[in-house]
Amino acid sequence: MVQQVTKGIKISVETHFEGTFYKDYKIQFAFGYKVTIENQSNHLVQLYAREWTILDALNNVELVSGEGVIGKKPILKPGESHTYTSGCLLTSPFGAMHGFYNMINLESDKKFKVAIPAFRLSAPFALN
Repeated sequence: MVQQVTKGIKISVETHFEGTFYKDYKIQFAFGYKVTIENQSNHLVQLYAREWTILDALNNVELVSGEGVIGKKPILKPGESHTYTSGCLLTSPFGAMHGFYNMINLESDKKFKVAIPAFRLSAPFALN
């Protein structure tokens, strides 16, 4: 698990390998991840967008951005957390992801970014 706190918002990420399959005659490596967003600040905040950079061992880079997370824009009171699961496909058994969440302090209307710490994606069969 990796964790990071930015402006009172703690991000924790756990990953797991889900398996391989073929798509368009190419092998794909499926990974899942669970993210917990915990509001350790004293303010009411909302996550309204996210931006991810997904890298694989073959130097492929995919940028993903959009509103909310899995269709939700969670509002977090101080001390509350929101957990969700998602996944990605890589063309190699190793990779990494990182990014940030766009958030807003609902008390002051100030927008801010929260870093998503870099985390590794690795298929267990490919490890030494």
